[in-house]
Amino acid sequence: MKSIVCISASLRAACQTTSACFPLYRGFSLCSTAGRCANVDLASKTVIAQQPCITDVRCFQWERTRNETAGVGNAALLPRTPERRDNELTMYHAGMRMTHKGATRAVPHLSPYTPYAKAQGNVTCKLVNIQSLFEEDVIAGLCSKLADFPSNDRAEGLATLLGACVEFGLEAHSPPVLILVKESLELLSKRDIGVAQLCHLGKVACALEGRQCPMGTEVMNSISTAVEDDMVSPSEAVAVYSLLTVLYDPGSQQQTGMLSALHRQTQRMVHRLKAHQVSDILQSLLRLQQRQAIALVLRLSNRASRVFKAFSDDDITKVLSALMILGQHDEELLAAMEKHLPERMGKCDPELISTVMEYCLQMRCRSEPIFEAVAENFVCSAERHTNLQIAKQVVAMGRLNYLPQCSGQMFKKLESILSARFSQFQPRSLIDTLHACVHLERFPLNYIKKVFSPYFLQKLQAQGELVDKNTLGQLTQLHLSTSLECTYYWGSRLPFFLRVKKFSSMDQAFETPVESLLYRQVKGPLEVLLGGKFFSTRIFTQVGYTIDVEICLDENGFVLPLSQWEQTSRRIALCLDGQNRFCSNTQHLLGKEVTKRRHLCRTGYEVVQIPYFEYEKLRTREEKVQYLHDKIYPTISKFRHNQQMS
Repeated sequence: MKSIVCISASLRAACQTTSACFPLYRGFSLCSTAGRCANVDLASKTVIAQQPCITDVRCFQWERTRNETAGVGNAALLPRTPERRDNELTMYHAGMRMTHKGATRAVPHLSPYTPYAKAQGNVTCKLVNIQSLFEEDVIAGLCSKLADFPSNDRAEGLATLLGACVEFGLEAHSPPVLILVKESLELLSKRDIGVAQLCHLGKVACALEGRQCPMGTEVMNSISTAVEDDMVSPSEAVAVYSLLTVLYDPGSQQQTGMLSALHRQTQRMVHRLKAHQVSDILQSLLRLQQRQAIALVLRLSNRASRVFKAFSDDDITKVLSALMILGQHDEELLAAMEKHLPERMGKCDPELISTVMEYCLQMRCRSEPIFEAVAENFVCSAERHTNLQIAKQVVAMGRLNYLPQCSGQMFKKLESILSARFSQFQPRSLIDTLHACVHLERFPLNYIKKVFSPYFLQKLQAQGELVDKNTLGQLTQLHLSTSLECTYYWGSRLPFFLRVKKFSSMDQAFETPVESLLYRQVKGPLEVLLGGKFFSTRIFTQVGYTIDVEICLDENGFVLPLSQWEQTSRRIALCLDGQNRFCSNTQHLLGKEVTKRRHLCRTGYEVVQIPYFEYEKLRTREEKVQYLHDKIYPTISKFRHNQQMS
């Protein structure tokens, strides 16, 4: 491969090829004009400035290296992939590293660039003004030399030069940029450029002229043809998705059709994707808001389960974040997480742990291996977690009704952190944490007293905004827990005007509505059992909960008809528990349902549960009637027995 070295005695000097070059992003070695590098003697003096490698439109860096050639130790600057530092570029001068602020668009004159100023034998380097590298004649000379290269190399070189123009703040209408854009459009018209190079050109074009620029349109046309012809490799598919995140126009039928074709093609080659490619494509689908691409997302999720061990912490965070927003879940991915996450939990980023717990909560995955590992990690290193990360971990365990084996140590550690950081927690995050503890029957009375104080309640109202209903519902359940379950609590109480009247009106955050199908299946056999419709449905209690089916008994324990409910002595609450009230693929009720049943019991109801996984096994009506009899009548008989004993 070759590089282009411009050694010029005037602005129109010819370009001379040398031995360095065009690695992944074809670099250029450039020299200043004669006005700034006078009397250049090739036998004794060489001035070389290496064009930086553009790995991102706004990010690049120089690094010094030695170019060992026959008998002469020339100093050259070769590109490398940097860690991004906003508005900074690193320069090497006379063997010493110096960091300067990079040029921005607001600066009209580009600062001089000094690649080398150290004499080495008979080789002397002089100062080079970087602005001279972007003068019209120099760019024209470079384009002339690039014309001799293959299309892909030429496209990569033009994209690199355009990226450098973007980096140094040149405007789209400046002469050097216009020359490069013209050359690029001419090259694009030949339609023989690789997809990777097209994507590079497309991103630079968007940075220069915006999404609707002519060069971007030509790039999209060429990529569309390649996609339709099924000529895209896995790495190229990743590049196309990344490009679409900046150029995609939902109103364009061509681009919409191309995206659909890309989805289908990616599905066929999912098995060839590497770990980082899976995470990159999922992130692109998220930015493109492709919620309808369910088949592709599920295939990618399945592929993620197979390459899970190769994921970095950042990759896992990206994958799970994308799946949460796209709303898809794969059982095999959960199995892979259970297999590989516990062993790396002690060394991973705390942000990954909180993302895993957030994912488990959203997908209702009550995973014992993961939750135990998280709890053990919490006990050992909770101090290095942020308040929000701590809240996410505790909230997931509470809402999924999981009490770890080391719960004593875990809640002791949580108490110490709350004591040390109480004022640092955001009010809503703190309420989420305390509310989750109540689901697990861990009552943080020391902190509930502070939460119910007028000072804390005022903090909830930021800039005059009203407290949202879900937060009021959480405060109400905290109040009910202190009133019904902690009768020894004598601290502050939630003011009456802040308590919610109905939990069912708040987006299923506190109770799940009864499934209509399960109700219809129970209704007939229940009427047969009771001898008529001696029950009522969807009854609101005084404390705000909704009862699926209520049966009322008189003082002797007999079932009352609806017309005589004013004589009610005892009440039975039938909970028709459908699948949505349980953690995914388990027989464990969600935390909110467990809390609701405890509170109903404390208010005098006898709670009878009818879980779907038991009722669905029954085939005949007789079996269903007998099942309901075995569930309900022991409770009724208990009332009668108690009456006789009294």
